[in-house]
Amino acid sequence: MNAFEEHFTYEPVGAEPGPEVGHPGMTIAFVGNPNCGKTTLFNAYTGSNLKTANWPGVTVEGKEGSARFEGYEVRLVDLPGTYSLTSYTMEEEVARNYVLSGDADVIIDVVDASSLERSLYLTLQLLALGKPVVVALNMMDVVAKRGMEIDVHRLSETLGAPVIPVSARRREGLQPLLHAAYHHRGVAHDPIQHFHPVDDGMAEKHAENVMVYSRDLEGRIDAVQAAFEGRYPDVANPRWYATKLLEGDVAVRRDYPLDVPELEEDLEERFIAERYDFISGVVAECVFNRERRAEATDRADRVLTSRVWSIPVFLLIMAAVFGLTFVLGDAVKDVFQTWLDLFNGWVADGLAALGASEAVVSLVCDGAISGVGTVLTFLPNIFILFCALAFLEDSGYMSRVAYVMDGIMGALGLSGRAFIPMILGFGCTVPAIMSSRTLESMRDRRRVMLVTPFMSCSARLPIYVLLSGMFFGQWAGLAAFSMYVLGIVVALLVLLVLKVMGHATDDEGGMLLIELPEYKMPDAYTVWVYVKDKVLDYLERAGTVIFAASVIMWVLLNFGATGYVGENVDGSFAAVVGRAIAPALAPFGSGDWRLAAALLAGISAKEVVVSSLSVLFGVSGTAVGTAALHDALLGIGFGPANALAFMTFCLLYVPCIATIATIRSESGSSRYALFAVVFQLAVAWVVAWLVFLVAGSLLG
Repeated sequence: MNAFEEHFTYEPVGAEPGPEVGHPGMTIAFVGNPNCGKTTLFNAYTGSNLKTANWPGVTVEGKEGSARFEGYEVRLVDLPGTYSLTSYTMEEEVARNYVLSGDADVIIDVVDASSLERSLYLTLQLLALGKPVVVALNMMDVVAKRGMEIDVHRLSETLGAPVIPVSARRREGLQPLLHAAYHHRGVAHDPIQHFHPVDDGMAEKHAENVMVYSRDLEGRIDAVQAAFEGRYPDVANPRWYATKLLEGDVAVRRDYPLDVPELEEDLEERFIAERYDFISGVVAECVFNRERRAEATDRADRVLTSRVWSIPVFLLIMAAVFGLTFVLGDAVKDVFQTWLDLFNGWVADGLAALGASEAVVSLVCDGAISGVGTVLTFLPNIFILFCALAFLEDSGYMSRVAYVMDGIMGALGLSGRAFIPMILGFGCTVPAIMSSRTLESMRDRRRVMLVTPFMSCSARLPIYVLLSGMFFGQWAGLAAFSMYVLGIVVALLVLLVLKVMGHATDDEGGMLLIELPEYKMPDAYTVWVYVKDKVLDYLERAGTVIFAASVIMWVLLNFGATGYVGENVDGSFAAVVGRAIAPALAPFGSGDWRLAAALLAGISAKEVVVSSLSVLFGVSGTAVGTAALHDALLGIGFGPANALAFMTFCLLYVPCIATIATIRSESGSSRYALFAVVFQLAVAWVVAWLVFLVAGSLLG
């Protein structure tokens, strides 16, 4: 154990509190660029199940956790990734506002050591605030792998702040980092040591400030700072605000208006250029063997980000993912199904032995167990899909997808950044809608909110597995994959129509700023956190929303105006509602009232469509996907073309209630949320009808 470790103890959240040793607790804020490993480092301390991914925008709101230092609890805050303290997007604004609030006793600036020149730009802005900053030099394992060397001691002298080498992925350097943060609280910065000549009369500024600009800019800063101090004498660190005013920072100019001649010119580009000149000098002084690059990443990107091959390769990779999901998942699913059928039979026999009525046995077995069990049988498929997506995310590939899509999205009046929520929509639409905060304007955000629900979230996968397996045999994987491709195509077409109608302009999208990280072997812990979180969420939905929906559907199916109808389902409430909706669905081959009722139930959660079908068609046990339901559907004239159209409608129609509520919250408008629902329903009907016509002519 080294000297640092002797003074440090860290325990996951929820550990029993240790003895207090007399020092006050503190709050540490983790700040850094997207893809710098900030959230992974935060997870390493707290044990928190936060998702990390290799693209910007995943962490949109600050997350909190705690660790233990010398027996006392330390509060940790994980802020959204940002490239600077000039806020252009909502995530950048969240990070900046928290840093300026003073709530954090110490800021840990997580820096990607393998891309130091880019990362230090934010570091300079944080140090200029005059707050205690500790630099976590992350990804040192990548630096070593590339053969690079960093003079950590010299870098610390240059920045006037502790610089601690760490590897969040390997959990290395955690103890020294927290130790440095604790002992640096209350210290704005250490004495600055720049070993290079300075202009006459500027030596004092170089001793006091990490970043000193040219004589002209310093003169302007002094003038604005003097005026600022005269008007706002109680504001701490007037130099930082003076600099921001000269840069034309919209928020600072709005909150601290000042009328001085120096503000007539926008000097932001000059400030940026001089900061990068200073950073280049620091990097040249502290980093060695920079010429070595990740050759494997460069070779892979020649194909994976090329104009010709990038999109076909993306489609092939996703097709392989879904092929794997079916081949491996179905083998395990059959075992799950057998166990659940046995369990259902045991429960039915037990209830009968206890003298339970027919209605009670039917409620428990045909309603609750069959409904929830049907969804649970698809857990192996869901698990394999989540593993594959987590692997792609953490390997660094998915950020390339956003980069590749930048040109396409730009033609639609958006940047490639707008494709990130759409990618996230493959997991769950709710956080995907929330991640639209990375876009700068509400107009862009609303357009993305409108089309993101067209992405096939994981809740729809059981529907695809069910119908594809029954009607497409060995081509089931391809049939399911076609839904994912169709969702992307429909979303892009809708964005194109909106642009043609005048809702976007050619220059409105702006430039995509995204880090393309080096390809790496995914971290097992990160993948485990992601998959565990998704599986637990799936099980929670099965035990709550799907359970409740299955019971409600059983009640609607077994009761009518005359009371309990039993097997006479034609007189049930479900039949009445289903028959009212069914004529609207008939044009694309789903005119049976039971299909209509299942779609209606699916608004609560898309998995409920599957569980509802088992209840509505009276399939005993959990044998969905077997001959029982297949024969029942064939009996109403439901064939492959109907199945494809039904899957299409499930893909595009009204999203789940949670998504609707999120659209309402993120757009700030109930009217817009209602418009989105009606619009998506109309698109679903039209596309499902077209698919039914085309599939009917091809499949017969």
